[in-house]
Amino acid sequence: MGQSMRHPARVVPMVFLGAVLVGTALLLLPIARQGDAEAPVVTALFTATSAVCITGLAVVDTAGYWSWFGEGVIASLIQLGGFGIMTMASLLGLVVAGRLGLRERLVAQAENKTLGLGDVRQVMIRVAVMSISVELILAIILFARFRFAYDYEFGEAVWHGVFHSVSAFNNAGFALYPDSLEGFVTDPIVMLPIALAVIIGGIGSPVILELSRRMRHPSRWSVHTKLTILGTAILLPLGFVAYLVFEWNNPATMGPLGFGDKLSAAFFSSVMPRSAGYNAIPMGEVQPETQMITMALMFIGGGSASTAGGIKVTTFILLAFVIWAEIRGEPDVSVFGRTIPHAVQRQALTIALLGVAAVASGTVVLELTTEFPMNDVMFETVSAFGPVGLSTGITPDLPPVSQLVLVVLMFTGRVGTVAVGTALALRSRRRRFSYPEDRPIVG
Repeated sequence: MGQSMRHPARVVPMVFLGAVLVGTALLLLPIARQGDAEAPVVTALFTATSAVCITGLAVVDTAGYWSWFGEGVIASLIQLGGFGIMTMASLLGLVVAGRLGLRERLVAQAENKTLGLGDVRQVMIRVAVMSISVELILAIILFARFRFAYDYEFGEAVWHGVFHSVSAFNNAGFALYPDSLEGFVTDPIVMLPIALAVIIGGIGSPVILELSRRMRHPSRWSVHTKLTILGTAILLPLGFVAYLVFEWNNPATMGPLGFGDKLSAAFFSSVMPRSAGYNAIPMGEVQPETQMITMALMFIGGGSASTAGGIKVTTFILLAFVIWAEIRGEPDVSVFGRTIPHAVQRQALTIALLGVAAVASGTVVLELTTEFPMNDVMFETVSAFGPVGLSTGITPDLPPVSQLVLVVLMFTGRVGTVAVGTALALRSRRRRFSYPEDRPIVG
């Protein structure tokens, strides 16, 4: 049992589960909630899971329900979850790539506090420096805006700047306002820096670190970096155009806004489904076409080893190359002059189909336990699996059993893809024999 728990693919779920339980215990303390009453267990568990898994879904108004202590716990859990998923996913990537030798070596040394691996130190230090730098810059910008443009008290401006900076970079989507960031939809000085921080956090530390070294030499970028950049360059404009086309004249969303504000709101809204969860317009009022495209973007998510969730943009783009190669009748899948191994193709397909199964199962259970329309239920399910945090507004009204289903989906969506991807890669082995071929009818 002890040896099996040291498997790298099991480390991430166990660490995150421990963080969720500790966060739940802290949020259950009377000091964590405004007033005299303690928070219900389901509320504390849901909030802790959403924070650690950097989702952003909330069953209560964060600023109105939790005290300063509670908000501090939430911010700490967000920071822990974001930094943890980036470093652990990056380190597991090194294990899979064979750069650390035996896969058990990483876990054993981590448990004994005897990390002597240069790669491990470098990854953790660089991720920490990147995180702190981006969060600090954004916090200063937001503090100045809140303090001098909105006349916040000094301490309030500092806290709002820090909280939303941590939440934005880690793609958490928690806001200290009941309507998320809808009140700032006409303020590009607040919206655009937050969107940029979300993009940086959602690209992933491996890509950011590689770009910092080889920005001027795209030909030397790894296939992973090229796939991530390509996917981001496709999906962001796609979401931007979709919001402009379908919400331009919607009186409940972008219709009343001016030309420049519409562009800003559309760009911000196209960034958030990567996994951030902030909304500049009420998601419950968007057109059905916008809702469908948003769900697709949430399911895809952002980059691997990033603060974003979903099946990951690299998985999606890789599967697109697989389909293209099959349509062309090519025996191998080639991406940017490199052949993608069949094992990697199977891993991508497995992660995508398991994601579909998780969303479908969650949607069915929520349909059985609630009376909300199918589109709202599916949107909530995809957002939880993302884990994104965008909502049509039904989260607080869900019964406890449905909220627990979302807790499972948030946890699965955050750590499941990393754990499954790592487990599949580490279990990949070459068989010394093969069975006779046969061709069943497909299609």
